[in-house]
Amino acid sequence: MAENEKKLGLFALIALVVGSMIGGGAFNIATDMATGASTGAIIIGWLITGIGMICLGFCFQNLTNKRPDLEGGVFSYAKAGFGDYWGFNSAWGYWLSAWLGNVAYATLLFSSIGYFLPVFDGQNLASIIGSSLLLWAVVFLILGGVQSAALVNTVVTIAKLVPIFLFIIIGIFAFNIDQFNMDFWGGDFNLADVMGQTKSTMLVTLWVFIGIEGAVVLSSRAEHKKDVGKATIIGLVSTLLIYIMISLLSTGIMSRSELADLKSPSMAYVLESVVGPWGATFVNLGLIISVLGAWLGWTLLASELPYLAALDGVLPKYFAKENKNKAPVNSLIVTNVLIQIFLLTFLFSDKPYNFAFSLASSAILVPYLFSALYQVKYSMEKKETKQMGIGIVASVYGAWLLYAAGIDYLVLTAVLYALGIFVYRYAQKENGKKAFKPFELVWAGLFVVFGVIAIFMLATGKISI
Repeated sequence: MAENEKKLGLFALIALVVGSMIGGGAFNIATDMATGASTGAIIIGWLITGIGMICLGFCFQNLTNKRPDLEGGVFSYAKAGFGDYWGFNSAWGYWLSAWLGNVAYATLLFSSIGYFLPVFDGQNLASIIGSSLLLWAVVFLILGGVQSAALVNTVVTIAKLVPIFLFIIIGIFAFNIDQFNMDFWGGDFNLADVMGQTKSTMLVTLWVFIGIEGAVVLSSRAEHKKDVGKATIIGLVSTLLIYIMISLLSTGIMSRSELADLKSPSMAYVLESVVGPWGATFVNLGLIISVLGAWLGWTLLASELPYLAALDGVLPKYFAKENKNKAPVNSLIVTNVLIQIFLLTFLFSDKPYNFAFSLASSAILVPYLFSALYQVKYSMEKKETKQMGIGIVASVYGAWLLYAAGIDYLVLTAVLYALGIFVYRYAQKENGKKAFKPFELVWAGLFVVFGVIAIFMLATGKISI
């Protein structure tokens, strides 16, 4: 890396974390949560998510401070702790999640633009064309250099928080405690039913927190390595409070059934019910700014991780090429070609936003789980009891998410992991290594089996997109 390359300071890293997490999900979280859960279950869901995500955030902070040599973060933790194949799967899963997230942002963005220009509805041909133009505009911006793109991301992050804070302030004054308490458990309290409702919130809450590791992924470009851990925790806690306020204030303004039936972005229509049409206009403008920022942030992360993984020998060397501005050019191009292809799901998916964000959330479960497991392993080796406890909680949370994700999205994600086997084999051959150890073949075989099951279930209509 060039000696005179500009580095990212604490504020830019915090903005990257917040900007990556607060994307389109914040503006639609009220409906996404209310679709499957009552107010009481939503609160339990946030409690589980808060504990799990804060512990995961502390894992990233601790590992960044103790192992600054592992600059790839998410995938390098898995590789250091569990070998090349799981290092590859973590890199592969994170990459899948990053660019699938941009597919979700695209449909939500053009649903919001459709509020002003009805030719767009978030899942028609016009939306695909508009998304494609924006997609490649962002590519050209990043090709100008990661530092300049991060600066734009910082400005956009500040701008998009304005409508969110306005919603929270107005929501506090409009909050109705009787509405909040109405049908609190979705009928008479039944533990099994409430836990089922809580389970339905897990992919939603995971989706809105994807990006927690943003500063870790870009740690090699940080001015001070200590800032990476600080940025992760500050960004996480701030975002958690914002999400809780948005979702719970909404349940004190509208009923669960009303929230579940709202169009995207639901925040716009909740605010409209309080202040009139200007509220929806203001929020839709805010969403456009927000998603543009998140799209930029996630394009940065989605191109940076394959680049780092290629330097580390985890992905093929092709991804390691930089241009004169130190932007990972090949990684960037391949990533966005894949996004371009998946934009076509707009045309044949009933709910392309929900499909894309659920698949993105499922794909990132492996990287998160193995980061937490490495925290446990590393802490046991160093006899750090407190850090080991944090790692155990984060690992239990990761395992719970695997269960809560549901079989449909897990087997669909297995198809993508199975395809990764060919990429892993090629990368290992490039580096003169044996492709699979015996126990790794077992895991690879399971991905293939579940992938075949997914294709069969799709073909027979047992699952759909």
